[in-house]
Amino acid sequence: MKFQYKEDHPFEYRKKEGEKIRKKYPDRVPVIVEKAPKARVPDLDKRKYLVPSDLTVGQFYFLIRKRIHLRPEDALFFFVNNTIPPTSATMGQLYEMCQPTQYSQKLICCSLHLI
Repeated sequence: MKFQYKEDHPFEYRKKEGEKIRKKYPDRVPVIVEKAPKARVPDLDKRKYLVPSDLTVGQFYFLIRKRIHLRPEDALFFFVNNTIPPTSATMGQLYEMCQPTQYSQKLICCSLHLI
């Protein structure tokens, strides 16, 4: 999935912003959340989050579900690097698994899918 955030902001800007955030908040992780193009998920009020590194993926699911007022019977999926992360993993662990490239700063980009 292509992320609009990455297309809208050049690499140098994202890198500089990420370094500034991590320097100011070393115990937090920057997360970009965008819904997949064909997802039946309500629009998010924001796409940039700064979450505690010890927050689990399951807790982050809960946070996002509350923000979009999703019913309990609706299934929601996060994809990070085209894989579904385990709900027991912490956001800090996901951040460490993300490999930066010359085109992408080290950040967690989640796509939302509702099935």
